[in-house]
Amino acid sequence: FSFEFFPPKTAEAARELFDNIREMEPLRPAFVSATYGAGGSTRELTHDLVVKLKTTTTLDPIPHLTCVNHDDAEIEAILVRYASAGISNIMTLRGDVPRDLPPGIDPWRSFRFASELVRKISQFNSRNLHPDRRGFGIAVAGYPEGHPETPNRLVEIDRLKQKVDEGACAIVTQLFFDNRDFYDFRSRCELAGIRVPIVAGIMPITSAGGMKRMAELALGARYPASLIRAINRTGGDEAGVRRVGVHWATEQCRDLLDHGVAGIHFYTLNRSKGTREIYETLGVKDSASLQE
Repeated sequence: FSFEFFPPKTAEAARELFDNIREMEPLRPAFVSATYGAGGSTRELTHDLVVKLKTTTTLDPIPHLTCVNHDDAEIEAILVRYASAGISNIMTLRGDVPRDLPPGIDPWRSFRFASELVRKISQFNSRNLHPDRRGFGIAVAGYPEGHPETPNRLVEIDRLKQKVDEGACAIVTQLFFDNRDFYDFRSRCELAGIRVPIVAGIMPITSAGGMKRMAELALGARYPASLIRAINRTGGDEAGVRRVGVHWATEQCRDLLDHGVAGIHFYTLNRSKGTREIYETLGVKDSASLQE
């Protein structure tokens, strides 16, 4: 099990988020990941948060790193900083173009595709070989429902395979609500010769408004009719929506575990309660117990 948190926007929010993440420490997740936005100030807050988690808790933080608005020298500096802090893994993504980007500004300064950023990190690893350090482990994103910018699913898997060939050692998927999409995606990866672990991304629905935001954040998440029907039966009651969402995610996790999933990555929306409830219902004390 692992958890993902959204970036803080202010120093105060960063302190609150740190406390919230630290509440997860007794659950002993395999790792926690921290996204960041395209703005410089937000990125710095996230970088500081990741380093603080690494140096003051027992958690293993995996920072996100994107191609957006980064040149080669900036990426190099970030990698040096993370290596110095003992960060061992990085989530590598293409990233989303900021909505407020001024006209005429190219957001892809040195890296246009995630595969190029993976190659950069792999080259950094090769240049910084050390007997007691293996270099950064590199995770990349996968899309069980398909990437919205790549309607050709054959091309999509080819591009994912390219990221793995460049050095990615794990895939963490976008959120999904129908496990059949994940199993089909996993089978297509296997047919393409992709042999790295594939971690399933799960996001519990905790409110009707959050349900709509999820679809926007995930660039078009598909809600099964049976899930929508269960949500509708609540009549809009927020507590009822939350119960349905947590129950649905719990049953997804049960089924994924029964089908040998490599891991489950929770998109927490910076809240820990729903994830804790799923843990308790599944009877999981910590990530290590999944391997027993």
